[in-house]
Amino acid sequence: MSRTLAAGVGLKPEHYEAALGARAEGLWFEVHPENYMVAGGPRIGWLEAIRSRHPVSLHGVSLSLAGEAEPDVAHLERLAELVCRIQPALISEHLAWSTWNGQYFPDLLPFQRTTAALHRIASNIARTQDALGTAIAIENPSHYLRIDGHEWDEIDFLSELSRRSGCKLLLDINNVYVSARNLGFSAVDWIDRFPQARVGEIHLAGHTTDPTLGDALLIDSHDAPVAPEVWQLYRRFIERAGARPTLIERDGNVPAFGELMAEQECAAAELKRSAQEATA
Repeated sequence: MSRTLAAGVGLKPEHYEAALGARAEGLWFEVHPENYMVAGGPRIGWLEAIRSRHPVSLHGVSLSLAGEAEPDVAHLERLAELVCRIQPALISEHLAWSTWNGQYFPDLLPFQRTTAALHRIASNIARTQDALGTAIAIENPSHYLRIDGHEWDEIDFLSELSRRSGCKLLLDINNVYVSARNLGFSAVDWIDRFPQARVGEIHLAGHTTDPTLGDALLIDSHDAPVAPEVWQLYRRFIERAGARPTLIERDGNVPAFGELMAEQECAAAELKRSAQEATA
């Protein structure tokens, strides 16, 4: 485990002052770069202040890497400017699409895992990495329904995508648990099969049940504490793969900073234990 990247927290504007003064060992913060791709103003000033004291990760939500079109050149230029300005410790994006024929959708949408999609996404990742001058990590998505037309198993697809493009993988363990419950597969088996060596980062988040279907459909809502089952999967993975930089995500029902830091401390303790066992 890196001495400078242990357990991190998603940074929210209401927590800037508390985050600036936080002193936990190995603490880092993640932001969505789309909120900071500006020439100036208080928001980018706050982020630069945080970056002066803590490592920062950029977690993108709008490159639409699985879309039919190549990444938007102007968007990549603005992102590259932010990367140069902030010098993030990690950069990541989602394995999804969100644009179509110039239309932008406020969601991360699924796609068929075909060989044609593999070629297209690997090419889009390569263009992104060339523009940014560094490798990025790609996050496994949440699944809510079965899609016909897949030619690849999900883990095989992610592994081959990483091999072809040189990208790392961001393992979102809550996404694994939600998908396993929704589609009826074993989250434990999925975690055990995941290519450990390619994982550059881990995400932990909370989920909720669908208001109509209840437990029959879990939603990756990021508006609740990390569930016990997700913590169990997390421990299982790092026991086998070793410690990785780990982020606590919370995007809705955002609690006081201290509550988020309590979850950060749980993740940090697990990472410390894993690192100690690896050197014992």
